[in-house]
Amino acid sequence: MKRVCYYLIGGLCLIFLFVPFKIVAQTIKWDTTSRAKKYSERLEHFKTDPISKEDFVFLGNSITAGTDWSGLLDLPKAKNRGISGDITFGVLDRLSEIIMANPRKIFILIGINDISKGIPDSLILRNYKRIIHRIQEGSKSKIYFYTLLPVNNSMNTTNKHSGKDAHITWLNKELKKLAGKRVTVIDLYPHFTDQENRLKESLTYDGLHLNDAGYQEWARILKEGNYLR
Repeated sequence: MKRVCYYLIGGLCLIFLFVPFKIVAQTIKWDTTSRAKKYSERLEHFKTDPISKEDFVFLGNSITAGTDWSGLLDLPKAKNRGISGDITFGVLDRLSEIIMANPRKIFILIGINDISKGIPDSLILRNYKRIIHRIQEGSKSKIYFYTLLPVNNSMNTTNKHSGKDAHITWLNKELKKLAGKRVTVIDLYPHFTDQENRLKESLTYDGLHLNDAGYQEWARILKEGNYLR
């Protein structure tokens, strides 16, 4: 017997069928009012800043949305496609706009909100593979997938990510295996981790999101790794 799991992304109800012995479907709480409104507003904003073939697209959740990539990297062709609270299903739902534009490069950081909502790791990984497959089929864009950043539970007041470290490390291990033709995996995790495998306090203001120093560290990694050429 199959179960049905519903996800509300940007006001759209997405329905997925899961076989119980492979994946345990879970009820994911989603704010259907204010969050959906903000999500839709962000999508509308993207329409005012369309993507071109020469652009570098930064795709993800609030961690991606939290900076001006163009200014941070001195990269006029950078386009921010981060939305606060987004999950892998949301990225899949809005991926067509990016694929159709066929940008030069796509940088992706997504998954920490999936983890906090209890979405199974195996399903998150499957969505990573779906994201890659869709981009490769529909465009010539180079794909750069980031490993997930650590969190610092001693600072995180929401506690939504408490006890999730094992999920982060497992997904990062599996993410690295996805590197291949047109797919580069950029391992952010070790650069942001302290001796206790937590997000360095100097790089965050709440244990999850980055401060200015955190984004400067991210920029350093991209520049020194020659990922912006």
